[in-house]
Amino acid sequence: MAKDAATPGRLKQIRMVAQIIKRSNPKGMPIVYASALGTLLVFVVLGVLFGWTWYVFGAFSALLVGMIVFSRLAQKAQYSLLHGQPGATYAILQGLRGTWYVEEKPVAVNRDQDLVFRVVGYPGVILVSEGPSSRVQRMLVAEKKRVQRVAIDVPVYDVQCGDAEGQIPLAKLSRHMMKLPRNLKKPAVFEVNNRMRALTPAVPMPKGPLPKGIRMPRGPKTR
Repeated sequence: MAKDAATPGRLKQIRMVAQIIKRSNPKGMPIVYASALGTLLVFVVLGVLFGWTWYVFGAFSALLVGMIVFSRLAQKAQYSLLHGQPGATYAILQGLRGTWYVEEKPVAVNRDQDLVFRVVGYPGVILVSEGPSSRVQRMLVAEKKRVQRVAIDVPVYDVQCGDAEGQIPLAKLSRHMMKLPRNLKKPAVFEVNNRMRALTPAVPMPKGPLPKGIRMPRGPKTR
């Protein structure tokens, strides 16, 4: 398959993310280098004491630690970049791992640019709002009624993303979604998503300064 010329290479992507980290936290990249170097020095000492094989382990361990720290700092930097911008919630939702169907455009929006996004996954249907609780609560209730008319006996969750009490901060949204109970099997998720698409078309995304094509970095998978 031909490579898309508009897609930057791996090294260029890493440099771009490193620049984002540097702008967000000038100490970020030195922390990455220090964590990798510190890990390597520990294994060098072990190599001196117990044999050269520890040097090999040290090289791989230093690279792994550096990658993990780099990924964590990149996430924090991009959360900071997204915070407060219209559609930031969608940028997080589209980066979810696993079987998730995220409606590309909000299913509800008001004059204040408060948004509601719809996600279908193993938990069922999840409505995720963006905006103050006093304004989005009515939007969530109305959209939940619409969903329940189509997805009968399917669990419907509503999640408010924001900084107010009782809301889920943007930086914790992905983790919160992943912790929801798995109520559906994969074929049922596909079927429910098809039923959701039968609802009225989603409303256009309001214009805002959200960077186009922004993707949240994914750290190493854990077992």
